[in-house]
Amino acid sequence: MQHNSKNNPLTYISLFSSAGVGCYGFKQEEFECVATNEIIERRLNVQKHNHKCRYESGYISEDITTEEAKNKIRKELDFWKENHGIKELDVLIATPPCQGMSVANHKKGDELSRNSLVVESVKLVNEFNPKFFLFENVRAFLNSVCTDVDGKERKIREAIELNLGGRYNIHYQVINFKDYGNPSSRTRTLVLGVRKDMLEITPLDFMPTLQGERTVREVIGDLKSLKTMGEVDENDIYHNFRPYAEHMLAWIENTKEGESAFDNKDQKRRPHKVVDDKIVFNTQKNGDKYSRCYWDKAGACVHTRNDILASQATVHPSDNRVFSVREVMRLMSVPDSFRWTHIPEEELNKFSLAEKQRFLKKEEMNIRQSLGEAVPTVIFRQVAENIRNSIQKVVLDEKEVQRIIDKNQLYSVEQIKIFVKKNIERYSYAELSKIIELANAARLEHAAYYTRQDICFTVIKDLPDASKFSSVKILEPSAGAGNFLPLLIEKYKSVPEVQIDLIDIDPNAIEILKVLIQKLNIPSNFKINFINEDFLLFCRNGLFATASEHYDIVVGNPPFGKLTDDDKLLTEYKKDKRNQKTNNLFSFFLEKAMGHADTVALIIPKSFLSTPEFNDTREYIAEFAIEKITDYGEKGFRGVKIETISLILNTKKKGLDNQTLVESYVKNEIGFKEQKYICSPEFPYWLVYRDTFFDNVASKLNFGVFVAYRDRQITKRITRSTGRIRVLKSRNIGSNIIVDIPNYDSYIDEYDDLAIGKYVNHETAVLVPNLTYNPRACFLPEDTIVDGSVAVLIPKGGTEVTEDNLAYYNSKEFVEFYRVARNYGTRSLNIDNNSVFFFGLAKTA
Repeated sequence: MQHNSKNNPLTYISLFSSAGVGCYGFKQEEFECVATNEIIERRLNVQKHNHKCRYESGYISEDITTEEAKNKIRKELDFWKENHGIKELDVLIATPPCQGMSVANHKKGDELSRNSLVVESVKLVNEFNPKFFLFENVRAFLNSVCTDVDGKERKIREAIELNLGGRYNIHYQVINFKDYGNPSSRTRTLVLGVRKDMLEITPLDFMPTLQGERTVREVIGDLKSLKTMGEVDENDIYHNFRPYAEHMLAWIENTKEGESAFDNKDQKRRPHKVVDDKIVFNTQKNGDKYSRCYWDKAGACVHTRNDILASQATVHPSDNRVFSVREVMRLMSVPDSFRWTHIPEEELNKFSLAEKQRFLKKEEMNIRQSLGEAVPTVIFRQVAENIRNSIQKVVLDEKEVQRIIDKNQLYSVEQIKIFVKKNIERYSYAELSKIIELANAARLEHAAYYTRQDICFTVIKDLPDASKFSSVKILEPSAGAGNFLPLLIEKYKSVPEVQIDLIDIDPNAIEILKVLIQKLNIPSNFKINFINEDFLLFCRNGLFATASEHYDIVVGNPPFGKLTDDDKLLTEYKKDKRNQKTNNLFSFFLEKAMGHADTVALIIPKSFLSTPEFNDTREYIAEFAIEKITDYGEKGFRGVKIETISLILNTKKKGLDNQTLVESYVKNEIGFKEQKYICSPEFPYWLVYRDTFFDNVASKLNFGVFVAYRDRQITKRITRSTGRIRVLKSRNIGSNIIVDIPNYDSYIDEYDDLAIGKYVNHETAVLVPNLTYNPRACFLPEDTIVDGSVAVLIPKGGTEVTEDNLAYYNSKEFVEFYRVARNYGTRSLNIDNNSVFFFGLAKTA
């Protein structure tokens, strides 16, 4: 699909953009630059020569820390929204200055202030809310300290995560650009963010592609050899021999590829100066000063001082000179179409030698410095292309998937396998996985829990880093269509030896997965095992040879259903489990995984956080380090009305003294909390949103004063439109009032056989609607009873409860407190003997 840049432009804003060498890749992919900010005028002029912005007002040279600069950017974005029909910004790019972080620049300065320029970028991402953002900087970027928006000093990675991680999925990676299409070595940090409402897209989707190195000979070997100082190729003004002091020729003329002038056996040929007729040798601070590059290796890193022999790896492989401007451009993957001046290159090449030399004397240093501080064009072009493809790609929704299933009659395993083989090139791995999961759901008549790639990413990204392993063993205990597999491969592809065991109880799922996996480019260092077994019978029935089988990581999305029709199997599942009170499969998966892995990462129902059924499981898990909790609310699985979370547990670390990362799709925020704070035994369950507001309210209340009862026996089958006892429902419950609703009431005459009947005319019974985040309460009126949508609260030990107490439950303060107490749930809101704890009474003076 061709993108129409005129009628529906893809847009970006570029901060700290230098000469725009990297951003030129976005121009090549037909992105429109709304605004570009560069404080150095001569760099900004280069961007103008390349017509980076459609409008002159888009070039902004003011200091980005000033409101003047920000207002100009805001004005440009508003203009594009008003005049070009864009609804929102697509990409924000920032490459802030790196002097405070670069290992190649040891000079002291106001590093914190300079590094804090990244915080200006973070602020603008927060303000403009682009679909994607892209930060590029030196290797040390993420661990460098900056002054965050709240004035506190933090590592840059933490600042980015805390400010943006609530609304963006973010990938951080240090890579060498020579492995990703650039002809020269350049180890840099990429930070890629994609907004969480961009379904099925992860930051890994727009990473540049891993590819083989290119040699210097392949890149510049066709260019003319230059032997004379000041020489300029008559057909290319930028292919030039930059002059240097003639006495330096002796230092480099005899060096071989890979050798430095300091390696000369003849001391007079080593870099030196003469002081009082004595030779004083130059110091060799960087090992590659005055060094000659190799023809048949990737190019060395291009630095800002690529104009002098005394810089790092600047000497041509065979000529006695530094690389020409054209050669440096090629080594930085800058296309010939890139312009350094307003004068067309054809005209420049017609200049006399003297005119060319004058031009170069004026412009060459700006060009070389711009190249030395640039992002290689090919890197950003790949990112731009991948973003464009992601934006333009139509996501298969559930309706379209169902249409595909019906059209292709994917009602049997064989039909699904045939479909996958036939369409292996047509659809992405994620799309095929979704079709398979939903087809299997229809075939097996169970709820479909297809795990989107963006949801998988929130789990995979915070697993232990690949750098920690020389080999890694990973288990997915309920593999299904292998939704986690592509991201696991991407994350751990640099580990020398990777074993992934894919288990599923359904033999057909395994057979389909074997076909589907052909879609993936699996590296040679990966060994993938398919195992058709019941994970919960781990180390039984021959699944594994010994009970000591251990993994580095167990990751997945286990089944959520309850086992109700096989008591013998349930007994097997419960063996050695801490929680003997549940029959929910995910709880068994969780405990089993913890016994066989160092890191456990599973997606589970949010009800786990608070339900009495899982009290014992929570108590057990809290003995270990909870690295991360992600609350997806109802956003985890589209089309399925269930709230979910994911947990990442470190079973090697015990105790509550741990920082837990809490990520919320519900509140669009992320932050660290003390595990002992959110898992405090002071409360009946985990409070992942606990904060100082909650604590302040809690300090004023006495908790645990009620016992809760609910009865689901009263249904439409036994109620009538008239009768002796009125049946109250949740909508009838107001704050200290019963709300009468026309044509809503129902009645019964007899209640002796109903468990809830014992509370009829109970003088102190309090009524509270179930499943609501808008709490309210009233006393039980005479001759009334409640159905299952209302909970009955009975004060303990004769505790006196007043109407003022009940009115407080509908106050603004308590409503917000209650939302925190219920972990901002929307469906996991049953009032039970855990949650009733929080209906406290005000402490008396």
